[in-house]
Amino acid sequence: MTTVRFLRRGDKLSGVTCKGHTGYAEEGEDIVCAAVSSVVQTAVLGLMQLVGIDVEYKVDEKEGFLSATLPEKLSDMQRHDADLILRTAYLGVSDLYEGFSDFINLEVE
Repeated sequence: MTTVRFLRRGDKLSGVTCKGHTGYAEEGEDIVCAAVSSVVQTAVLGLMQLVGIDVEYKVDEKEGFLSATLPEKLSDMQRHDADLILRTAYLGVSDLYEGFSDFINLEVE
């Protein structure tokens, strides 16, 4: 099972972590894992390349781990844009969770 955890700082989202493999299918055939990865990795790319944020980013493909955390100091515009991107990623993962809750655990803290 993959656990996707969106992190909050006040009323804004401040990061996301994913841990574990979904187990929906064998490696290379797991469309649920690929979908979750695509949503989260696209959000991270948006944070870094579109908003210009130096995201603290860690990946361990073997362990199925990804962590992306926003720095504390952001401009108001960066914080706004980052929150929109992370909320959009949350919507994408939430939609996947609705169809594949046996393989995805979704949390916000």
